[in-house]
Amino acid sequence: MFETPRPKTSARSGLATLEVIYHAAVRSVRKSHRNAMVGLLMNILQTVTLVLVFYVLFTLTGMRGSAIRGDFLLYIMSGVFLFLTHTKAMGAVVRSEGPTSPMMKHAPMNAAVAIAAAAMSALYLQVLSLLAVLFVYHVGWTPVVIDDPVGAMAMLLLSWASGVAIGTVFLAAKPWMPEVVAITSSIYMRANMIASGKLFVANAMPGYILVFFDWNPLFHTIDQARGFTFINYNPHFSSIPYPIYVTLACLVVGLMGDFYTRQRASISWGAKR
Repeated sequence: MFETPRPKTSARSGLATLEVIYHAAVRSVRKSHRNAMVGLLMNILQTVTLVLVFYVLFTLTGMRGSAIRGDFLLYIMSGVFLFLTHTKAMGAVVRSEGPTSPMMKHAPMNAAVAIAAAAMSALYLQVLSLLAVLFVYHVGWTPVVIDDPVGAMAMLLLSWASGVAIGTVFLAAKPWMPEVVAITSSIYMRANMIASGKLFVANAMPGYILVFFDWNPLFHTIDQARGFTFINYNPHFSSIPYPIYVTLACLVVGLMGDFYTRQRASISWGAKR
C-alpha cells in the first residue's frame, strides 16, 4: 500500500524518461491504425500516390525540362519525402496530448514526453516509408544513386526538426484558440504544397519569385537536399543555417508558450474542443 520513494540517479531518470517516450511513441503510431503494419502500408501508399501525382503533373505540363539533370523520379521523391516528413511531424505534434488530456493525469507523462513521442512516431513512419519506397524503386526499376547520403539524410532530419518546432508553437496556442489553430495549421500545411519549392529548382527561379519562397525553412532543406542528392547540382540561393535558426527560435518560443499554457490549464478547456 505504501511505497518508500527511492532517489534516482540522473542516468536512471534519463532511462525512465526514454522508456516512457518509447511507449508513448508506440501508442502514437497505433493511433492511425490498430495494426502497425497496415498503418505503415497506408503511409507508404500515401507517399507513392503523391510521387505519382507529381510525376504525371510534371509530364503533362512539360516541366520535366526544368528538373535537375539526373534521375527524374529521384528528383520528385527528394521533394516529396522532405515535404511529408515536415508536415507529418508538425501535424503529429499539434495533435499530441494537451494539458487537459487524460494521459497527463499519469505521473510519468509531461509536455516534453508528449511532444517527443509524437515527433518520434512521425519520424519512424516516414523513415520506414522512405526506405521501403527507395528499396522497391532500386530493385524493381533502376539503381538509386545518391551523391552524399549522409548530407541528404541530415536535411531530412532538419525538415523533421523544423516541423516539430513549428508544431510546438501551434500546440502552445491550441488551448487558447483551438479553432483558429486548426485552421491556421491546415492552411500552413496546404500552402507548403507550393511554398516548399519541391516543384522548382531554386537556382532556376528569378529573384522576384524567389522572395516568395525564401522565408520557408522547408524550401531551404529541400533545395540543399537536392544538392546532396545530385552530383551536378550546387544550390546557390538556399542555406543550411537558416532552417536551423528558425527551428531553434520556434522551439524556444513553442516550449515557453507551452509551459505558460500548462501553468494556467483548466479542465473546462477540454470541453471546448
